[in-house]
Amino acid sequence: MSDKITQRLPKWTWLILPVVLLLGSIALFFATNPLEPLGVQAPPIEEVTVERTVLDEEGIHLTVRVNGSEPVKIAQVLVDDAYWEFTQTPKGSLSRLSTAKIDIPYPWVRHELHEIKLITSTGATFSHTIEIAEPTPAWSLQRVGAYILLGIYIGVIPVGLGLLFYPYLKTLGSKGLNFLLTLTIGLLAYLFIDTLQEGFEISQQTAGVFSGNLLVWLTTGIAFLIIFAVGRRGGQAPEGLSLATYLAFGIGLHNLGEGLAVGAAMASGEAALGSFLVVGFTLHNLTEGIGIAAPLLSRKTSFGTFVNLTLLAGLPAAAGTLIGAFSYAPHWGAILFAIGAGAILQVIVEVGVFLTKNAPSKSWFTVPNLTGFVLGVAIMYGTALLVAV
Repeated sequence: MSDKITQRLPKWTWLILPVVLLLGSIALFFATNPLEPLGVQAPPIEEVTVERTVLDEEGIHLTVRVNGSEPVKIAQVLVDDAYWEFTQTPKGSLSRLSTAKIDIPYPWVRHELHEIKLITSTGATFSHTIEIAEPTPAWSLQRVGAYILLGIYIGVIPVGLGLLFYPYLKTLGSKGLNFLLTLTIGLLAYLFIDTLQEGFEISQQTAGVFSGNLLVWLTTGIAFLIIFAVGRRGGQAPEGLSLATYLAFGIGLHNLGEGLAVGAAMASGEAALGSFLVVGFTLHNLTEGIGIAAPLLSRKTSFGTFVNLTLLAGLPAAAGTLIGAFSYAPHWGAILFAIGAGAILQVIVEVGVFLTKNAPSKSWFTVPNLTGFVLGVAIMYGTALLVAV
């Protein structure tokens, strides 16, 4: 291309022109359909995904999303093999990626299983199962307070109790510090895998158009790179209080997803263990506080700092319970878990760098340190047996 031409036109022209030509070529492709002589034609596909279920005194309310290549018109609804009247908002045919609310005045039975089938105008059928029917919690100050308290019990309290080990941990010396750091890496490695797994499980409930598994991987990678860049913005790896803050932040994002899962399970009646579940999470998250305290052992730390770290790591669990109970959507849940996984991965890298830098031989591959790593994984796995929801 001639330099004279590029110099005559404004610079922004070369930003807009390629985009305009691309859109024009796509429009021309669809208008002329050059694949028609080849006999190539994509089959029409209808897909409907139920993203949220609400049960109340008026019946069953579904939020559905269309994610196929063709518009969908829901013609009939079956509940437990019986046809039922329903109201759709908005009415009519639903285009790709659009959502609608389906209200079914069905007298559901508490603690019972209900099978719902959505039948489109073409006869395609999409099933949705309510495993355990429970009334969906409605907003009230008392209920919101109860979910916040639940989040405090499973997030703030165990992290705070773990940080109470700080005075004793300071007496362990350099070898004890390295052992605690490797134990921290072990529990973080478990949290990373567990958070990814939770994200993948939720991604299976998302509409296929979102490519759930790919969404989790991409979000995890992007979150890791962004948080890593922020942590290294000064050109050095975080240490001491900075490293403890990143630990609390990463664990906090994990606890946000954890609270989301608990809130959704409690609201849907799936978390039948009740108080035992809360006690299990308290034990499970206790070691998180110990891990946050590890980078602080070589410095003096004020009480206010411990309070802030406790809230940063534990309070997101309370926010998660509210999101899970009142506004849960699978694709957002998968994204939150993926962000948590990315943050935890960044902390694993930084703790590993800090440990290697402070190890006497510049290597932390020693028997005591590897024992700490395995112990961290084992503790998290053992206590996780108490919190299956």
